[in-house]
Amino acid sequence: SSSSRDEALRDKRARILSRGLPKQKPIEGVKQVVVFASGKGGVGKSTTAVNIALALAANDSTKEVGLLDADIYGPSIPKMMSLKGNPELTPKNLMRPLKNYGIACMSMGFLVEETAPVVWRGLMVMSAVEKLLRQVDWGQLDYLVIDMPPGTGDVQLSVSQNIPIAGAVIISTPQDVALLDARKGAEMFRKVHVPVLGLVQNMSVFQCPKCKHETHIFGADGVRHLAKTLELDILGDIPLHVNIRETCDSGQPVVISQPQSNA
Repeated sequence: SSSSRDEALRDKRARILSRGLPKQKPIEGVKQVVVFASGKGGVGKSTTAVNIALALAANDSTKEVGLLDADIYGPSIPKMMSLKGNPELTPKNLMRPLKNYGIACMSMGFLVEETAPVVWRGLMVMSAVEKLLRQVDWGQLDYLVIDMPPGTGDVQLSVSQNIPIAGAVIISTPQDVALLDARKGAEMFRKVHVPVLGLVQNMSVFQCPKCKHETHIFGADGVRHLAKTLELDILGDIPLHVNIRETCDSGQPVVISQPQSNA
């Protein structure tokens, strides 16, 4: 029948397409991988990923948490986690993550000079990502938080296709330009069969510290409308607050340095 022929054709196409994809293999010792992504840069993705990793550890002291900075060109985790230096090598030639605030961290920023630009083509970047995924001794982790670079390019595809991912979190400001890219990010993860856990609306409102007047600098509720369109949850609504920025810049993220604050 026509329907059975169509089904056979779809199966054949799926088999052909799957031949070129790498086989997913878990990272040794890691139970759950959660990726933090954004379509657009500058929306606070790394800040959110760092604070979520610290919050996961603070929420349950029995859980071991790791943080992987997959942004090869612009690694920011070393500064935000106040870490410097080169990773030591184990007898098996694996890199040992650097640790602060109880979080094991790995980043390209530990392997190059802080001010040195990474001027690489795609293949070199993919090789670096492979090393960060496969040549790190994470020990035993309950959660590995991966801070993705912005966009929907090689790194996002490579990570999504190489390792099993428990879920992706999309960060965006309510600005229309950011929302366009956030939607692409969510759709990309759906295409590669990574569950999208939900969206975080960042920099949603600014409150004047003197008069307490609230201003929606980047617009109001844009991420909420996008979440409704995509039938996804809103996981959090984070204000534009100087403390969040200052604490990350100083290497003392707000979750660890001001755990009782509203932020």
